[in-house]
This record gives sequence, C-alpha cells and structure tokens, in this order.
Amino acid sequence: MEASSRATLEHVARRAQVSRQTVSNVLNAPHLVRPDTTERVRAAIEELGYRPSTAARQLRTGRSHVLGLRIEPVRDGINGAVLDRFLHALTERAQSHGYRVMLFTAPDDEREIQQYDELLETADLDAFVLTSTHHGDRRTQWLGERDVPFVTFGRPWDAVQGPAVDDHPWVDVDGAAGTRAAVEHLQQLGHHRIALIGWPDGSDVGADRRRGWHDALRRAGWAEDGLAPLEAAVPDGVASGEHAARLLLEQAEPTAFVCASDSLALGALAAVRGLAAPPAVVGFDDTPVATALGLTSVAQPLAEAADRALGLLLRRLDGGAGPVPDPHVLLTPHLVVRASSTPPPA
Repeated sequence: MEASSRATLEHVARRAQVSRQTVSNVLNAPHLVRPDTTERVRAAIEELGYRPSTAARQLRTGRSHVLGLRIEPVRDGINGAVLDRFLHALTERAQSHGYRVMLFTAPDDEREIQQYDELLETADLDAFVLTSTHHGDRRTQWLGERDVPFVTFGRPWDAVQGPAVDDHPWVDVDGAAGTRAAVEHLQQLGHHRIALIGWPDGSDVGADRRRGWHDALRRAGWAEDGLAPLEAAVPDGVASGEHAARLLLEQAEPTAFVCASDSLALGALAAVRGLAAPPAVVGFDDTPVATALGLTSVAQPLAEAADRALGLLLRRLDGGAGPVPDPHVLLTPHLVVRASSTPPPA
C-alpha cells in the first residue's frame, strides 16, 4: 500500500491475516475475538494508521460517537488549568476509542440544560460528561429522567433527587485526603499551628478539603474552639488569599498555611514574603504556577480521572465482557513537596 493512500478495513485484514469480519469485531465487539488475534489486528491498525469511517459507523450503529462537555466560564487563569488538564486527557482517550468531544459553553446550570436539549436535537450526541457537581444539581436529574447516558467528574453531593438518579456513574478526587496529607506533612516538619485558608460556605469541594484539615488537627489534640482562630474562608483568588493570610498572621500567628487552591496559596506566599521566618505554605491542585514558584501542592490524578470516567461512560454505551466496574470511583491525590515546605522557626 502506498504511503499516501488511506488504509482500509481490507488492508488491515490482509496485514493481520484475518477476515474483514474479524477486524470489524475487534473494533466493535472485541469480546468475540481471541486475545492473541485482537493483539495482531490492533498491531496492524497501528502500523497502517487505519481509522474507521465515521459516516459508515454512524449508519451502522445509529450513533454519532460524539460526547458533549461544557466549558465553564473563565474565572482564574491559575486554577482553570485543572479542568483544562482533565479535558485534554479525556479528549485524548476518547479519540483512541473512536469518539470525539464536542465543547460548548453555558454561564450556569440552567443554560447548560438548555444546551443539552438543543444538542440532543440538532447534533445527535451520544452522551455527556459533566463537571463541577454540587448540591441540588439539576443537570443529573434532567439527563437521568430522559435516560441520556452521562458520567460526572465530581460526586453527587446530596440525595434529594432519588436513587435512580443519584446512582449515576461518577469519578471524583478525595479532597479531604489531600488536605489531610498536607497537614500530616507539615506536622512531620514540626508545625503545630497550621492555619487553613479555604472557601466560604456553599462550596462542596471546599467543604471536602476543609474536612481533611479539620480531622487532622482534631486527631492531633486540637479542641474545636482552638481551630476557629486558625481558619479563614474567602473567595478564591490571589488577592483574597493574601488578605486572609495577613489577618491570620496578626490574629493567630500560624507557622504554616494549608490552602484550598493554588490561587489562595500564592496569595499566602505574597503575605509571608520578606518575613524573617516565613510560614510554610501548601496549595491544592498542583498547577503549573506551583511548579514554577516552588509551591508544595496537592496534585489531583486528572489523567486517571479522565480515563476512569470515559471507561464508565463507554461501558454504558458499548457494553463489554468481564466484570462490571464500580460506577462510583473516588481517587486519592498525592502531595508534591517543594521549597515552600519549610520547618517552623527553632
């Protein structure tokens, strides 16, 4: 076959020394094919650069192989990188399975639901991937009531919608485990007065991250009334993080800060800059800015989250052999230690 020509199903079949039907089964019903044959066919597909015809597949299956995902409004150039990395990993893995991700925008949940309705009518999407779940999330209810396949990056935070909806597949990251690891790391360095700069009430993710800080200090012997002066709840952002850190330094004299985001942590770094014995600072999300500035931060396993979310969604769309995976996946983040992890003054 000439390098300039497009590989076909027939080319793959000849290269793998199997029938056209076997190649089709590998692509569409791999559970029907022996593992060694599947491996040979996939090697031929990779070698020849074969790509199935989308139009032919849509006619055959009645599906578009397109997934919809909403891009949220730009708020912070720092923490926006988190969903960007998830989106990149999801798109990459979807493409490897013959799917495409269609992006759309909406300023809020209600407009997002309107987009679902329009896209299902005009673009013939197969399923949706949702992000930023929260209490009273009507998006999952709307999709569940219409039996539209979907998966969420984020767990359901309440149980008011009924078990048929709340049992949808989801993947999330254990924020409490992340901040707990941050506190334990600082305690190992010798810190005891560890302050939290978190988000105001109403953020489910923020409450989850606060829980890890709270539990770790309670286990270390701190009474509830002793924790209150060590905590600030402010809107996400560098400026608000700096302001909160300065107030906590004046009122509670912490030797370390654990922050609910890298944006807040960068503010805390600005507040402690120039001090003779600057407190340690730990952020959350391990954004590129954290790497550049030497900020210790909690890293989310975003590539794994995208892979697991897509796997749960494709399981519903395509089925498959083998044991049914757990539809509820809670991943554990890990701490990336950098220069901002300093011990307390002697």
